[in-house]
Amino acid sequence: MEKTEKKKKFQLPHIYVILFIFSALAAIATYFVPAGEFERVPGPDGRETVNPESFTQIESSPVGIVDFLTIIPRGLIEAGEIIFFTFMIGGMFMVLKKTGIIEIVVDRLANRFANKSILIIPVLTTVFAIVATLIGTPELTLVYIPVIMPLMIALGYDSIVAAAIALIGSVVGFTAGVLNPVNVGLSQQIVGVPLFSGMSFRIIIFVLTVAVASLYIMRYAKKVKNNPLNSFVYEDDVEKRKQYQHQDKLEVRTMTARQKYASFAALLFMGILVYGVLNHGWFMVEMAGLFVFMGIIVGLISGLNSTEISEGFTEGFRDVLMGAIIMGLARGVSVALEDGHIMDTIVYSLGSVVGDFPAVFGAVGMYLVQLTINFIIPSGSGQALVTMPIMGPLADLIGVTRQTAVLAFQLGDGFAHILYPTSGYFMAALAIAGVTWQKWVKFFLPLFFIFSGIAIIALVIAQSIQYTG
Repeated sequence: MEKTEKKKKFQLPHIYVILFIFSALAAIATYFVPAGEFERVPGPDGRETVNPESFTQIESSPVGIVDFLTIIPRGLIEAGEIIFFTFMIGGMFMVLKKTGIIEIVVDRLANRFANKSILIIPVLTTVFAIVATLIGTPELTLVYIPVIMPLMIALGYDSIVAAAIALIGSVVGFTAGVLNPVNVGLSQQIVGVPLFSGMSFRIIIFVLTVAVASLYIMRYAKKVKNNPLNSFVYEDDVEKRKQYQHQDKLEVRTMTARQKYASFAALLFMGILVYGVLNHGWFMVEMAGLFVFMGIIVGLISGLNSTEISEGFTEGFRDVLMGAIIMGLARGVSVALEDGHIMDTIVYSLGSVVGDFPAVFGAVGMYLVQLTINFIIPSGSGQALVTMPIMGPLADLIGVTRQTAVLAFQLGDGFAHILYPTSGYFMAALAIAGVTWQKWVKFFLPLFFIFSGIAIIALVIAQSIQYTG
């Protein structure tokens, strides 16, 4: 009897394993990379930035065994804000599902857009990109995904399509940064470039990347629509398809009076959310608190009792638990680098490398440095405050305009936000969408390389025309 052995396809390790390895490598690096630090000085809007001329080596403080054992718990504590936010939005959304409102709205929308559903993709992608490029809040992705997920499933797509519309749409808008105060505005202030100057070049990048993103998502979505087995998350979406996909779309349920009042209350809460973010700078904590009350009040209005609401929150917490833990694990990488005082050394060393590049490649070198640093500083404003005081003067030395240095920062910082597992809001978004990081990478990596190509070409053009404004 002949035995045949099937070759196993290569699979990425579990995300827990990947992040643990990254944390271990970061801890090991503290034994070999010299410790150093920049002096922190007051920066724009009262935020601390670095003095680029103040880097000094300090006494080495490698991460020991006991310190390493505490990295994961401390990472969870330091990521507590976004972890709590993830739990609250997961719980709130589950309560809304229990009210029955979501299924009724989804059924109606699915019937209305059944014959032109593919057009929803570029429309929503563009809307989310516009919001992010104007106000710089890609974290709103965490709100978008649970709203559009049921509709995408009902229309015959999958969880990746829903996540992609929200994540990619927001990140291309954030990266292009037409009027984004978080990356462009702050970095221009730091290097002394007129605020929001150079807008026309950024608009071109915005239009190009939104178009490419929309076409890429639509291409995958058509494959899934034509044959659901083409979905990277076909097995993961089984329960979602049972809940939202219905063969008979002729019968559309109507809302009860209580459900109509509850729907109005939900829209009112969303209006309050937008107002708070735009006018009062609300972030994770404020939004999480609002979601708690939103779940309770909307649930009560719709007719749920206190036990049903509580169980809804519990179910929602359970659905996003893995994603919440991943955020803490990812934060452990930064904890190790900070404990060993080598993060500033890495930034200083990478910045110095750019100085050795020929002038024509200087801007591209800055982009690659920012892309690398984004792994350990996955915050747009945080990365700007640490790197731009260095990159501004360095640009003068190598013949690159400071406006181009800002462009290299925004392109290097932006697209990687939805690739690196150290990005907190990104991993929270995947948790809410129910998409594993490994499957997202399989979907997104080709597009990331396309974006990188666009970024490099844009920077070469910027350097050639001496981009200033």
